[in-house]
Amino acid sequence: MAYNFDEIIERRDTNSTKWTEYPPDVLPLWVADMDFRTPEPIRAALRAALDRGVLGYEFLQPRTQQVVAARMERLYGWQVDPDWVVATTGVVSGFNIAARAVCEPGDGVLVQPPVYHMFYSVHKNIGLTKQVAPFDFEEDGNVLIPKLDLDAFAHSFHSNEARTRMFLLCHPHNPMGNVFNRDELLGMAEICLQNDALIVSDEIHSELLLNGSKHIPLATLSDEIVDKTVTLVAPSKTFNTAGLFCAFAIIPNAELRERFKKVNEQITGHVSSLGIIAAEAAFSGACDDWLAKLLVYLKGNRDLVVDYLTENFPAARFTIPNATYLQWIDFGAYVKSGQITDTPHKFFLEKARVALNDGSVFGEGCENFVRLNFGSPRSMLEEGLERMRKAMDKK
Repeated sequence: MAYNFDEIIERRDTNSTKWTEYPPDVLPLWVADMDFRTPEPIRAALRAALDRGVLGYEFLQPRTQQVVAARMERLYGWQVDPDWVVATTGVVSGFNIAARAVCEPGDGVLVQPPVYHMFYSVHKNIGLTKQVAPFDFEEDGNVLIPKLDLDAFAHSFHSNEARTRMFLLCHPHNPMGNVFNRDELLGMAEICLQNDALIVSDEIHSELLLNGSKHIPLATLSDEIVDKTVTLVAPSKTFNTAGLFCAFAIIPNAELRERFKKVNEQITGHVSSLGIIAAEAAFSGACDDWLAKLLVYLKGNRDLVVDYLTENFPAARFTIPNATYLQWIDFGAYVKSGQITDTPHKFFLEKARVALNDGSVFGEGCENFVRLNFGSPRSMLEEGLERMRKAMDKK
């Protein structure tokens, strides 16, 4: 079946965060939702629910848990007991709930900058100590290749005079788009086991794989690792359903699962019934043809960004993501030369009228970076890049 990913869908007249945060003349290439239609099987399931005419409270049914478990087995060969699956309102809710379930005030939570900015909310929300294990980079021309230093990772445990109780893993990584291999995952997990730290693995981008990359759920590596892991998944990034607020925590450890469920009930209550319906349709396999075509389109968009940056911003450095629809770009050379006279985020917002994510929210020392969302129709992406180039040409 053919899908029209080039279609421009007007979103300014909705409550879209992406399209209403900035004035109407600003082109938004920032927050991580896509500008493509949610696939028809999901929309059909939602229409059918609306046509029934009643939107009351609903409990999580075994059917939903079975759909999630079947998805994990079909994609990764991971045999998930449906009872391990707990519904919550989002991945962000999930890692905050996990922290409340296992951490005491003053405990340490370890993150790997630059990383999804909501990871930094956890220590603030419940009085924990932030601990960091920053990524290094190798350079190949203009390309930044994230490098995991396991020795530095190990030394980050119990830093800042706090016991590391939880490690937050972003897998695949946001904003850099790298996909961890088995050796990297094993290395990190074994260090966590040695330090008795729970691993909370945010795998929300795990189906957005480019270049034929392979995602390995962390919890599949060993029985010891699965017992110390909370895996968070959701259809929202892959199938563009973020506004329905539905995600799943997969928790094999029964004691940990009960603690998670107790906090989940205290904080979030019921998950949206429409979110559950959409998730069942998304994970059923009915949208897989759409997803396959989407990934081809996203790879084309990513390659467009790489080629455009290489030709028009020769001093910029950037990752080439193997997953996600997010590009991590360093404009520091242009700041140093004076061609960009403010942070890149502010410069391109004011001079190009293009909204990008400000790199500073992803970690210390990232103020000269931006995160660009290429999950848009190609003409829209081309317009944004052209606006950025013209803003530089005016200098």
